[in-house]
Parts: sequence; structure tokens; C-alpha cells
Amino acid sequence: MKQIIQDLKNGQTILETVPAPQVRNGHVLIKTRQSLVSLGTERSLVEFGKASLIEKARQQPDKVKLVLDKIKSDGLLPTLEAVFTKLGQPLPLGYCNTGTVIACGSGVQGFRAGDRVASNGPHAEFVVVPQNLAAKIPDNVTDPEACFTVIGSIGLQGIRLLQPTYGETIVVIGLGLIGLVTAELLVANGCNVIGFDYDQTKIDIAMQKGISAISPGQGLDPVKFVESQTQGNGADGVIIAAATNDKKVISQAAQMSRKRGRIILVGVVGLNLSRNDFYEKELTFQVSCSYGPGRYDSKYEQKGHDYPLGFVRWTEKRNFETILHSISTGRLDVKPLITEKVPLKDFNKIYGNLGGTTAIASLLVYDDKACPDSVVKLSQPAFTATSGSSAIGIIGAGNFTSATLLPAIKGLDANIKYIASSSGLSAKILAEKGGFANATSDYTMILEDQNVDTVIITTRHDLHAPMVIESLHSGKNIFVEKPLCLNETELTAIISAAQKNNKNVTVGFNRRFAPLALKIKQLLGNDAMNIVATMNAGAIPKDSWVHDMQTGGGRIIGEACHFIDLCTYFTGSRVNAVCMNALGVTPEESTDNASILLRYENGANAVVNYFSNGNKTYPKERIEIFSLDRTLIMDNWQYLKGFGFKNFSKMKSKSDKGHHNQFRALIRFIRDGGQPLIPFSEIINTTRASFACIASLKTSAWVDVR
Repeated sequence: MKQIIQDLKNGQTILETVPAPQVRNGHVLIKTRQSLVSLGTERSLVEFGKASLIEKARQQPDKVKLVLDKIKSDGLLPTLEAVFTKLGQPLPLGYCNTGTVIACGSGVQGFRAGDRVASNGPHAEFVVVPQNLAAKIPDNVTDPEACFTVIGSIGLQGIRLLQPTYGETIVVIGLGLIGLVTAELLVANGCNVIGFDYDQTKIDIAMQKGISAISPGQGLDPVKFVESQTQGNGADGVIIAAATNDKKVISQAAQMSRKRGRIILVGVVGLNLSRNDFYEKELTFQVSCSYGPGRYDSKYEQKGHDYPLGFVRWTEKRNFETILHSISTGRLDVKPLITEKVPLKDFNKIYGNLGGTTAIASLLVYDDKACPDSVVKLSQPAFTATSGSSAIGIIGAGNFTSATLLPAIKGLDANIKYIASSSGLSAKILAEKGGFANATSDYTMILEDQNVDTVIITTRHDLHAPMVIESLHSGKNIFVEKPLCLNETELTAIISAAQKNNKNVTVGFNRRFAPLALKIKQLLGNDAMNIVATMNAGAIPKDSWVHDMQTGGGRIIGEACHFIDLCTYFTGSRVNAVCMNALGVTPEESTDNASILLRYENGANAVVNYFSNGNKTYPKERIEIFSLDRTLIMDNWQYLKGFGFKNFSKMKSKSDKGHHNQFRALIRFIRDGGQPLIPFSEIINTTRASFACIASLKTSAWVDVR
């Protein structure tokens, strides 16, 4: 299929051929008929992409601080690699889509194949969206009209926050696409509406819709104009729908407001607030968030959990439906806003002149004959197999694959035949970058290919177990990024599948392959030891999927398992009991800051401190080992110091956590066979130990892992 993407490195807007996405649980697969180009939003993205690195940094000072902190903790080169990897990820454009449902995932309610729907899907021939981000289109609403659903919802949410009453005077600053729709909805709500914009075409359209609109560029003072229209009282409310860096907009909005007036920001403007402007009138100011309640809430958007209507009357989906109803009943007329309709293949007629266009709404029209191919074949793969070697399929094309896996595997003569991602877009981009033969959105193609011997799985944690089991039953060897699974039931099923199919399972516990870890093992062997391992992991937002025990498993199961495995590697033994104590009340709250005690079969002991409340500039990982009057201290995988060793005192390494050595060993195992990278019994033991951590926290007791 075809999809429009933005290259953030050079600012190019590209019509890319990518695999069509696959429908999944709680989502609908839509064949696009038309989509609306949000000229203001998409212009800013294109301009950001075209900006130099210095200008990008100036536009995002908060991101610059994060980069500087990462340089202090991880070093310059790894940080630069991470930044360029992030900039190399394509950005899908568009969020105002109309089309026809062609498939529904399990659990979807209220939709069926053949329904015409509006959604926030991107500019692509086929899109997959959650059921709460799509709404049915009434029969008397055309596709071009329905394209305004999402844009209209953004304006509607601003109105809902403003809470206007019949007869109030409301000012709309910025009569672009969102501003014009917002103003017309306010008129339908019985308000007296005043609008400001510098574009005379937009002023004219607003006037035709019963809006008192003027251009400040003609010399009229907006504040004085509002005062003249309100008998000197000022506006009851102001909605700012403009996109500008001008810091005067907020001040003008305050000056034109009456005492205790309300100001809602829907657009993007400079936020240099003056206390006096707001203090004297006791004004209220609020920023509106996109389409309405539910936005950016993964439980609502991705998992389909609706908010009860009795408590949250207007969600983003119900806002979608309200806009469509307003168009259907004639209360909102969007047809005059349509400037042009352009076939998808001629997209550059729109994007080639975003900076100079006077258009209000540009629509992209799609080919009815488009087919949802799930694979894109690329020519001349850069990775070629040696004679007799088996192919590899990668499932997952996220940040780990792009920033860690592919750089680590480069130059290792790996025969990678496929890369798969659910959306298809990221798979295509990485396939081109890595020189792989096929990009697909359907990972089952990898499992069905008899030439694929090994599957590498780098998806979200909740998908690891089902994909591992399915791959094993397809006769594949497995490398899965940690964790192996999220609970004992999944682990039991994996063990059974591995034994039944006699296939190898490896988990990405890469730290045992790091140069400094190998040196530590060489120096200590399996001598009795005490280990103190500290991870200054850093905080992750509480709404991140990592914290969701059903999706990410929490940070102990999902991340601290790395150091449990590392301690197992150093001790040469297996964990037989675990005790964990942590900050917080519940396991979900506590897995950010915890101390884990590990008791090993050979008598060794380890303490794993996994903390997120430390300073970001402090090194992320530190290990101290005490054994037979000797001490080793490893600092952030860069420095190793020895005390009490006859022939060793220190060692320095580039920041290397073992990924390259790990994948080199994996490729060698795929090609030549031999012993597994990590004994499966140790992988099982580490996984059970991570589960025991959570059980210990719940019971406040030691938990036997055996």
C-alpha cells in the first residue's frame, strides 16, 4: 500500500510503499477513501524536519536537556547514535481519515465490515485504529464532509472546556481550519462570535457564517474592537486557535476578556503569561487536549475501556459522533472550507507548497482498487547467506531493533530474510536500511517459511510468550528479547513447547556477554562471592505500558531480570530463594524502587538494587563483588577495578553491554550449532526468580524458587 511519511532528518515528505497493517484485537482495519491534510499541524512538522540540527534543538530545549544528561551518563557516541536513530524513524502524517471497514479484530463492538467510518488514521491506503477512535458516518454525510470529524472534535473539546452559555460573546483568535469550525459551532450554540485572522479569504468565509470577523493587519486594534462590540465589558470567553510564536496573543486575549472571563488554548502560541493581565480580572486559562477525554489514555484508546457516560458525558469518540451529527443535521457546514481535492499520487501538489498555500482544507483522494498487501519485497539484500546457512526472521521493528539489534548484528554475515512490524511502516524503513529481502506486517509469513530457521522476537512484553510458543510449534529456534514471559502459566507453556519441538530458546540477557562481564568471570570463576548490583534505571512515566502488569510486567520482571541473570552467570549457580522489599504500597507502585536478595544453591548471595529515584547524571549500572579477600568494582560498563588480585588492577572499555558479542554468538550458533548461548535451565530459573520477587513483595517473605 501507499502511505505518506515525513523524514525528520531532511524534511522530505515521501509517498512510501509499505506493507498494509494487520487488524488486531480491539481495532478495525479501514480502507481509506479520503483524508484531510491539516495544513497548520502538518506544515509545522514539515518545517521541523527541514530545520538544521541546531534549529531542531532550539525548538525543543527540554529534549536538549535529556540529551545532555544522557551524554553525562552514557557517553557522547552512544548518545549521538540514539539521537540519530530517533531522527531516522519516519513520522506518519495525517489524522483525519474516512474509509470503509474491511475487517474487525476480536472484541470490537459496534462495527462490521462495510461500515463507512471516520477515524484519526494517517494518510495511508489502509489504516488500523482502535474502536474508540473511529465513528460511523451517517448516510447523508459525504466522505469529504466526514473528513472534518477529527478537526471538528478538536474545536468542540475547546468549546466544552469553555462552557459557553446562550448569548455570550466569544472571541476566536485564528480562523484557520480549526478556528472556522470552532466559530461555527459556537454560533450554533447561540453565542455571539468575533473572529480574528490575517487571511482575508478566511475572514470572508467567517462573515458568511454569521461571525463578526476582522483582520488585525488592516490596522484595527483587536482589543478595542471587542470592547466596541461588548459595550466596553469585554468578551465572556476567548478560544485561541492560532499557531504562532507571537507571545502577544495571550496578552491580547486577557486584555479583551471581561472580569472573570475564560481563555482556552486550542492552538500553539507562545506562553509568556503576565500576572497582571490575569490577576486584575481573575481570569482563568486552560489548555485543551486534542479530541477530548480519553486522549492519550491507553486503557481507553488501546484497550477499549470506555468511560461511563454518567460520569464522563463527552469522550473523544462521542465528540467524533457529535461532529458527524452536526454535519448531518446541517448545523455545521464544512463544504465551503474545502479548497482542493488531490489524488494521493499527486500529494506533492499539497506538500510541495505548504509554506505558501492559501488553502483552508486540502483533501487526498484514494484509489478504490488498492489492495492490502502484507509484504513488500526489496531488491538485492545486503546481508547474504553463506552456503547452507539458514535464514532469520525478525518480529518487531521498534526502538530496540533499530537502535540496538541492527547495529549490533551489522557485519556478522547474518542471513536476515524478513522483518515484521504490526504497522508495516517501521518494518519497511528498517528493511531498506538493513538491506533485508522482505518487509511484512504479517509475522505468520515468517513462521510459514521453511527456509527460516530462527526467529528473533523484539515486540512488547505481553506478546513474547504467545509468539515464542507459536514459533516453537512452527519448528523455529527462538531468540526473544527479555523478558521471556510475564507469568508462570506462560512459562509452563513455553517449556512444554520447547521440549515437544526440541528447539532452542534464548533470551536477550546480553550483559553476561559484555567484555567487562567476561573479564569478571575469568578473574573469579565460581568462587564463593557476595554481589551488590545497582541499577540507576531512571523514572518512566506512570502511564507507560512498561508499568502495566498485563502488558509490560512491571520493571522487575521486565528489566531487573537482566541483573538476576548476570548474578547467576557470575556465581555459576542457580537462585533457590528470593526476598524483595520496595518503596510503595502495591506491586504496581513498587517495582520502580526495590532491593532484591538472591540466595544461590552454592551459597553465594546477591543484592540487586533497582532504583528509579536517582539522579540521571549518576552512572546507570554499578556492580561490586566481594570474594576471598578480593573485590571487583564495575562502573557503567566502562571501568573495572580490582583489589587484591596479583596480576590485575583495572580495565577500561567503551560503554559495551554485550549486545555485539551476544549476537555474534547467536549467528555462530545458528550457523554451526553447538551449545546454547545460555542454558535453558538458567533462563527458566531467572524467569521464575523475577516472578518470585513480586510474590515476595506481596507476602513479605522469602519465596522458594525451586
